[in-house]
Amino acid sequence: MTEDQLEQETLGWLADVGFTCLFGPDLAPDGASAERADYRQVLLVERLRSAIARLNPGIPAQAREDAVQRVRDLGIPALLSANRRFHQLLVGGVPVEYQRDGETRGDFVRLIDWADPAANEWLAVNQFAIKGPHHTRRPDVMLFVNGLPLVLLELKNPADQNADIWKAYDQIQTYKAQIPDVFQYNEVLVISDGSQARMGSLSADAERFMQWRTIDGVMLDPLGQFNELETLIRGVLAPTYLLDYLRFFVLFEDDGALVKKIAGYHQFHAVRAAIQQVVTASRPGASHKGGVVWHTQGSGKSITMTCFAARVMQDAAMENPTIVVITDRNDLDGQLFGVFSLAQDLLREQPVQAGTRQDLRAKLANRPSGGIVFATIQKFMPGEDEDSFPVLSDRHNIVVIADEAHRTQYGFEAQLKGKPGQEKYQVGYAQHLRDALPNATFVAFTGTPVSSEDRDTRAVFGEYIHVYDMQQAKEDGATVAIYFESRLAKLSLKARDLPHIDAEVDELAEDEEESQQAKLKSRWAALEKVVGAEPRVAAVATDLVAHFEERNKAQNGKAMVVAMSREICVHLYDEIIKQRPDWHDADPEKGAIKIVMTGSASDKALLRPHIYSGQVKKRLEKRFKDPADPLRIVIVRDMWLTGFDAPCVHTLYVDKPMKGHNLMQAIARVNRVFKDKQGGLVVDYIGIANELKSALKEYTASNGRGRPTVDAAEAYSVLEEKLDILRGMLHGYDYSDFLTGGHKCLAGAANHVLGLKDGKKRFADTALAMSKAFTLCCTLDEAKAVREEVAFMQAVKVILTKRELSDKKKTNEERELAIRQIISSAVVSEKVVDVFEAVGLDKPNIGILDEAFLAEVRNLPERNLAVELLERLLEGEIKSRFASNVVQEKKFSEMLANVVTRYQNRAIETAQVIEELIDMAKKFRAAATRGEELGLTEDEIRFYDALANNESAVRELTDETLKKIAHELTESLRQNITVDWSERESVRAKLRLMVKRILRKYKYPPDQQDGAVELVLQQAQALGEAWS
Repeated sequence: MTEDQLEQETLGWLADVGFTCLFGPDLAPDGASAERADYRQVLLVERLRSAIARLNPGIPAQAREDAVQRVRDLGIPALLSANRRFHQLLVGGVPVEYQRDGETRGDFVRLIDWADPAANEWLAVNQFAIKGPHHTRRPDVMLFVNGLPLVLLELKNPADQNADIWKAYDQIQTYKAQIPDVFQYNEVLVISDGSQARMGSLSADAERFMQWRTIDGVMLDPLGQFNELETLIRGVLAPTYLLDYLRFFVLFEDDGALVKKIAGYHQFHAVRAAIQQVVTASRPGASHKGGVVWHTQGSGKSITMTCFAARVMQDAAMENPTIVVITDRNDLDGQLFGVFSLAQDLLREQPVQAGTRQDLRAKLANRPSGGIVFATIQKFMPGEDEDSFPVLSDRHNIVVIADEAHRTQYGFEAQLKGKPGQEKYQVGYAQHLRDALPNATFVAFTGTPVSSEDRDTRAVFGEYIHVYDMQQAKEDGATVAIYFESRLAKLSLKARDLPHIDAEVDELAEDEEESQQAKLKSRWAALEKVVGAEPRVAAVATDLVAHFEERNKAQNGKAMVVAMSREICVHLYDEIIKQRPDWHDADPEKGAIKIVMTGSASDKALLRPHIYSGQVKKRLEKRFKDPADPLRIVIVRDMWLTGFDAPCVHTLYVDKPMKGHNLMQAIARVNRVFKDKQGGLVVDYIGIANELKSALKEYTASNGRGRPTVDAAEAYSVLEEKLDILRGMLHGYDYSDFLTGGHKCLAGAANHVLGLKDGKKRFADTALAMSKAFTLCCTLDEAKAVREEVAFMQAVKVILTKRELSDKKKTNEERELAIRQIISSAVVSEKVVDVFEAVGLDKPNIGILDEAFLAEVRNLPERNLAVELLERLLEGEIKSRFASNVVQEKKFSEMLANVVTRYQNRAIETAQVIEELIDMAKKFRAAATRGEELGLTEDEIRFYDALANNESAVRELTDETLKKIAHELTESLRQNITVDWSERESVRAKLRLMVKRILRKYKYPPDQQDGAVELVLQQAQALGEAWS
């Protein structure tokens, strides 16, 4: 299948779901059905104008025209900011003013009918040429809604193994720089190579382009694994889905840097399911149970909650509801409130936070409608003189969204509490919530499963309505695997030395607002004594510093450390900076390590230097999330362990007893997707392995698929297996001196691999798998033992695959470990070795393949490497020198492919190949200087070559005549070529006629004329953009 066939198939699917398909050149300024004034125009203005008139009949014509002009000129130079402004206009309408009955009125002009897909015009246009400041580009397929170019699809040839979806991604990045105007209006970008398809936003990097795996939200990959593009088209680009998606699932966040986020399929369908359930459950007499959405940590739960809030507030059936968002910790309340606050464009409402219990009552009591109120569950506590919580509102259109709704605080059960002699029964917070808002509908969002014994959660919220588990998140690339490494042995600490802690003690540290349980505190204190003993803290610090530095050799990133108490946090900090004094800095804006914890001015002197204001904590959070900031390690007790999202964090050191959902939440800090991140690592200093097993039991009992963590030893097994394969491939070549042999040893190894059948590809693929495995287990002693050998294999792979001479972008997989990886200075220098350095040659100035250089290559002892080197040089030469010369490019590419194929099939000896390639290099040189010798310009020599491609013409016509024809063709074609000419048959026919006339005029052999005409037009097409 070709790219063109894929394009036609794509248009067929788009037609199926309701798009009218048109051919871009027909709409061009000089096209058969021209709709554009010039090629710079990216809107179909007349279609936009008529849609606005159709959708806004009550607004005067002049105001409607004002709206058209506002859309045409957004007046914002920064691309992403302009895109945000357009999205606001698209969703909310264009604000206009007009005079009526002598007074000024304000209104909004609708660009889209969100309720009725059929009221809009849906167009799919292929080969839509757009002229930028310096280039003309032609995206494969554009989707227009009411004349607005909202979706761009870039396709790549499914049959070309070098043209994968990441080539399409790179192409879009080029378009953004060269034809920025069309991206002002873009909502969704789609890339596909036929079998794979991904979609992303305007600001998304490659890692954030995601698959769309469902059509109906129930069945995954309904059309099979290799029909991703059709599934995406039917599942999100179909008009009904697309309207819902664009209105409620696109958001911009500006927290110092503007980012555009679009939802994944799991978020889209979870919200749709939740809306349906909430609308039904909120009716008078209904259950008021909105259901539980379980989306594994790291898969964008906060965004899902934000989209749900936006959607439910706009739902007509809910009659402008009030949203109450509940968390059980102050810092979580702040984090989630931050996410909602950044999404004001989407919510069209400024969320408010209840600061105190009184403030909560004031914000909710007698509120007639609307509003988003954040509060911690503890604020629903009755006052000292109250037996139960008073009713704040009995409205039916109140929706309570609970985050992590299954912790113990949400109970209904009554317990006897209070001082001896003054005990009284107290019910759990869930009951107080119900008392306060008796007719509200409750919906829960959780990152960990609801316990099978947890009757309370089900009583409040009902059953699961949408599940997105670890397995699915990993398959989709929404999260990365988490690996687990126990370092207990390093500290000679036995699990039995740690007193047993029960669930009650575990919860103590969770409840920031209420921590008065003195009884439990003493049990925790006994354990704290053991864990916080000075020699032990010093041992943990020593091991942690060495481990973190080792880990960062393999993969750059940041770490979080969880300690048991605030005191231990400080002691650990002090021990770490004893070993690395330069990591410390008292200034919050500087330093490589910080503690983030709660505290107040009355705290003891030891803690005070590490107690920061809310504003400074916010600043530290920004620093820690920025991969380039030198803040590398943060020590915490409870803060940042849930709802905190820092993708560059790759290691979590656990030195605090944790269990159940708290443990699952904490370890998920390292599962976020980040460039080059092979997986997150959890390092255990306190013995949480058994708790992990218990958490997994609960997880699988809830039908969750996938494991929370994978033992790092499993990654080491993969490393061993791959290293063995590589050793096997090098069998027969003695590389035992690789530590001292330097480049010579590397060159010999690469030369040996090139002598094996399909050796280069097999070695490179295996070395890549080896490198990934090493990244995940590099801190294990057994992995450290083979580090130098791993580095050697990696360096051999680099020599085999690094193509300095072509501008080939790294694939996603090669971006991986970016070589700095594990190459230790013991093996080769830090800088990447290329094939020239390996064999001890200076890199030639490309295009000056002089005799001396070729003679050096001829005499290389590594014969296979010499062939590889010449092949790369010639390939680069063809690309750079003959890219726009159709005849020469084809001729030399075929010559090169022929020699290489014969060599690979062992049909000719290495020595002979080297001679043939050197001979070819000389022909290159000759071909490159022919223009000057003939007195022709670069463009003229290209047409000369096209004319001289057939022997009878060369025989019958003199060189002078061919030169004259080439000159006249170049002039005539340059004057008559326009944008899109090659796509329009009428223009091609006109040019074909013109070329024929010129050929006849000079008596070009008639039997060869048709072939020559086509070749000349092909050559003109190759010069395309430079001329049009």
